[in-house]
Amino acid sequence: MKFETIEAYNLPERIEAISKYLVSILSVNGTSGEVAVADVIYKLVKSVPYFKEHSRRVWQQALEQDSLKRKNNFALLKKEGTKQTVILHSHMDTVGVEDYGLWSFTLKEIAHDSDALQAFFKTYDEDPLIQKHAQSGDWLFGRGILDMKSGDAVNIATIFYYMEHMDELPCNLLLMTNAVEENDHTGVIQASSELLRLRQEGYDFKAAINTDFISPSYEGDEKKYIYTGAAGKMLTCFYIKGRETHVGSCLMGIDATLISSAINLKINTNLDLVETISNEEILPSSALLQRDCKDFYNVQTSKRANLYFNTFLYEKSADAVLQTLLAASKEAVQEVTTNYEERFKLYTERSDIHSNISHDIVVMTFDEYLARLAKKGYDTKMLISSFLNQIKDYDKREVGFQLIDYLEAKTQSDEAKVVVFLGPPFCPHNYTDSDSEVDQALEQMMTEFPEQNFVKRCFFHF
Repeated sequence: MKFETIEAYNLPERIEAISKYLVSILSVNGTSGEVAVADVIYKLVKSVPYFKEHSRRVWQQALEQDSLKRKNNFALLKKEGTKQTVILHSHMDTVGVEDYGLWSFTLKEIAHDSDALQAFFKTYDEDPLIQKHAQSGDWLFGRGILDMKSGDAVNIATIFYYMEHMDELPCNLLLMTNAVEENDHTGVIQASSELLRLRQEGYDFKAAINTDFISPSYEGDEKKYIYTGAAGKMLTCFYIKGRETHVGSCLMGIDATLISSAINLKINTNLDLVETISNEEILPSSALLQRDCKDFYNVQTSKRANLYFNTFLYEKSADAVLQTLLAASKEAVQEVTTNYEERFKLYTERSDIHSNISHDIVVMTFDEYLARLAKKGYDTKMLISSFLNQIKDYDKREVGFQLIDYLEAKTQSDEAKVVVFLGPPFCPHNYTDSDSEVDQALEQMMTEFPEQNFVKRCFFHF
């Protein structure tokens, strides 16, 4: 697509056309499609008259150490006489298409074809609401249409509009489309270096507008939510080590899956562990992985397990939230120890076995774990450096568990333990202050469009 294709369209028509065009390019996270969609956006923006004249104001940033050679896009629409700048930002990758299911054909084969999907759902009577939407012509279909290629399209079309109406533009506009949002956020993290460079050149960033989708909070909800910021998130990880034993003496050991399950039950979706903030949707931690580490069948109980949670951040610091989860995990682990002791006592009484064995489990942060090793005389910095020198390809979320496994092997530590640490990605929370210039401008805009039923909230979750 080039600008000439949509030049005669009005603004809504341009947004729709660009949305469908971007959906037609599958850009599933972790595939070469991310490169393809970045390149077509770059070429589309470069095709407009303004950027033909000012070609250096549109550029790409290659992601460092990225095997797929993914990239971010930038385009700067300059208003003469001002350095004040608004950022319009969005991401270009999507989740996969495996959830598209099977009919007489594989539906995922047309996940990128908005018109074909609409035609399919027009006759899809298993869900009357979806069929009604398809027949109405008011809805677009396709992987990424909401999250967030229509958002990309809105920003691109906005740049095009102000390019043609510079007299209406009060500031500079910076278009930024990022790769790798759906898992590691690498794109926007590396884009920060470009934003810093522009700031050092004197550009004054007044606001950043993200055009991700909004949705009803419940059936029948007609409010349109505007978020002045985003919830942060951290990956709260639990390295769990028990004491393996034969199933014939199962109460002599400490099963890592019991510890993992107890922590999961204590933390997962537990609203007692989260903040209470008026008029905000405050979500609890949710487990993203729970797995024991046995590679094959045998008759030994599980010695190791990994567990991690997505934990949202709102007004409290990451450290404060981590301390809350640490305390909850200690409660859970103490319950496991107590249950083991009670069951072992009953077992010995019934079996006339005279034995005394500890079921204590130590719970600590990674810092505390390193301090314990250092107290025993180990050079933890040297050990960590040695580990980093020998690893090659790894999942960023798994490397913390692998590091502790390495330290355990090198220090020959064998006590039952839970080590709590944070894994990537980490995203800080943010929102605008209610007395800020941006927030006041937003309030004014909302009063000018009462029919839209806008509701302002601080923390976007998606």
